[in-house]
Amino acid sequence: MDSVRIDKYLWAIRVFKTRSDATDACNGNKVKIAGTNAKPSKAVKTGDVIEIRKGPAVFTYKVLKVTESRMGAALVPDYAEDLTPETERFKLHAPKETIVLQRDRGAGRPTKRDRRQLEELLGTLE
Repeated sequence: MDSVRIDKYLWAIRVFKTRSDATDACNGNKVKIAGTNAKPSKAVKTGDVIEIRKGPAVFTYKVLKVTESRMGAALVPDYAEDLTPETERFKLHAPKETIVLQRDRGAGRPTKRDRRQLEELLGTLE
């Protein structure tokens, strides 16, 4: 076997929990092979570089061997080399700023003036 479907491969090396998750990622243009978007049926060969966007981070893997069957986590390094820089991994755990807006109970809906003040506040944070 010299090639396998990208969705099967990503499921087999435990990048995604289910094959349907891998298929959805491919259909959502979150998976690239050699810089081009990959559909779920795209064939992966040894030596290909795969980029996967998960949230704000982009994970990069190099295909060492192809496989169709899911394996234990200890065997994954034999089939895929993780080329993801540490800076990308930190993006997943970066703290997010949260704004808590609270209105007094019974104050009703915000007026136009309240809404403008809120938009101004949110605009300065972006």
